[in-house]
Amino acid sequence: MSTLKIAVQKSGRLNDDSIGLLKNCGIHIDNGKDQLKASASNFPMDVLYLRNGDIPQYVEDGVADIAIVGENLLVEAGNDIEVVRKLGFSKCKLSLAVPKELDYEGVQYFDGKRIATSYPNTLQQYLDQHNVKADIHVIKGSVEIAPNIGLAEGICDLVSSGSTLFKNGLKEADQILISEAVLVKSKKLTPEQEELLDTLLFRLDAVQKGKKSKYVLMNVPNDKIDGVINMLPGMRSPTVLPLAEAGWSSVHTVIEEGKFWEVIDQLKAAGAEGILIVPIEKMVL
Repeated sequence: MSTLKIAVQKSGRLNDDSIGLLKNCGIHIDNGKDQLKASASNFPMDVLYLRNGDIPQYVEDGVADIAIVGENLLVEAGNDIEVVRKLGFSKCKLSLAVPKELDYEGVQYFDGKRIATSYPNTLQQYLDQHNVKADIHVIKGSVEIAPNIGLAEGICDLVSSGSTLFKNGLKEADQILISEAVLVKSKKLTPEQEELLDTLLFRLDAVQKGKKSKYVLMNVPNDKIDGVINMLPGMRSPTVLPLAEAGWSSVHTVIEEGKFWEVIDQLKAAGAEGILIVPIEKMVL
């Protein structure tokens, strides 16, 4: 029987989110402390716990069949692997940063200056696009300290909240890349492994659709039901159930989270009352 080998980050936030996603997809990992390989108890899958920067190459070589990894690593490494899903978590930016007292007016500031980074390839591509010639210093580790010790005039690094930059006397100057976790696959999958991946993607899509939607229940006077239904952007047809009180019905539907507040305001104005919003764990269409 075929097994799907998935590589995830060995530790850190991306590891937690990745294992959490597999759990939400109904896949239970039997993982002991400090194991570098573990198997699922209810799905033909092995999990490889790897150093983040090594994952793209493992997938390209076919050692790992699929992986969850940050987009920023794929751009930096330039590996020949396919992104099959964006996952919506571990979002961050790869940005240029400069001392916060500097009156920064654009990327041309870096022409002829030094930039410290752990992402030299991505940075070089960005500088080339803007015809900027800078001296790139490659640093593995705490890049933010470089301007303070005179190693560089600025840095290029991942930014989440910006608090680390602030603590080191820096400010974000230009965004180079917006990144999030993605699911990637090797080009060496067998047909049987492709079928397993399709099963995983079906489960993944159900989880992601659920997270992006809300289940909404509301009480509506019967003479206003048609107007309320016409406002609903959700699934194929809402459910309408009579209430114990004559002249009223309960309307059930699903609304995308991005449209939620706008629609709720419209429904209230149209006569809906007692609106109840419930999170959706999974949604299969």
